Amino acid sequence: MYELAPNIELLFTEAGDYQDRVRAASAAGFSAVEMWGPTGVDAPAKPKDVPALKAALQETGTQLTAQLAEPRTQFMIPPRDHSEFYRKLDEGVGIAQELGCPRMVVGSGTGFGGAKRQTQLDDLIEIYRKAIAQIEGSGITLVLEAVNVRVDHPGSLLDRTAESAYVARGVDSPFFGILYDVYHSTVEGEDVEAELANAGELVRYVQIADAPGRGEPGSGAVDWPAALATLRSAGYDGPIGLEYYPTTESAASTAFIRGVAEQA
Repeated sequence: MYELAPNIELLFTEAGDYQDRVRAASAAGFSAVEMWGPTGVDAPAKPKDVPALKAALQETGTQLTAQLAEPRTQFMIPPRDHSEFYRKLDEGVGIAQELGCPRMVVGSGTGFGGAKRQTQLDDLIEIYRKAIAQIEGSGITLVLEAVNVRVDHPGSLLDRTAESAYVARGVDSPFFGILYDVYHSTVEGEDVEAELANAGELVRYVQIADAPGRGEPGSGAVDWPAALATLRSAGYDGPIGLEYYPTTESAASTAFIRGVAEQA
């Protein structure tokens, strides 16, 4: 059975603040949640009260499975000043440790039309080698996410699972891997089985939403029993983040995928 982690940016928003969303997820039977940035620097209208969030996690015995690294950084766009990313990385790691979160999600930013794609991928390897060296000994794993450019993230450098795997192999650290998002992969027209056959050993975290639409599993066209069976066959047995926009009440929207996960 897979452990499912509702994203508290999108699910259980009916409960109010983030800490109350943790409590609502726990009351609905979930033992884990995930979230986006820990301070809301990329979404200042939704700041997080980290001490209150920590108290809710501890009170309910809920595991925070993943948080985003802040701020989102345009690594490849001139003048390519990465100092704020590295400065905030230490802060993010500290918050992750305080909240008991083992993973931080990182990305590639927008690709730059003035440089070869391969050069940019190789530059990204060096950026994350430096990041891993900076946080050595923290116990935090960085997971690199490829996102679709067809619908949600036009212009992103990393939109293919194989390229995120290329970067992860280049970084070559047990504390660096990839986030495989079934939704983004499906929107890009990738075959889940083929991608996991190539990159399965690098997957350190998984997120899901249905496609098309990015709604809850069961609202689109993805064959979820097959997808979770493929994940299992590829060797992934970690938590799965529910990062979707519910089309119905939060707890009700999870019913289908909970049933699938119980059999996976």
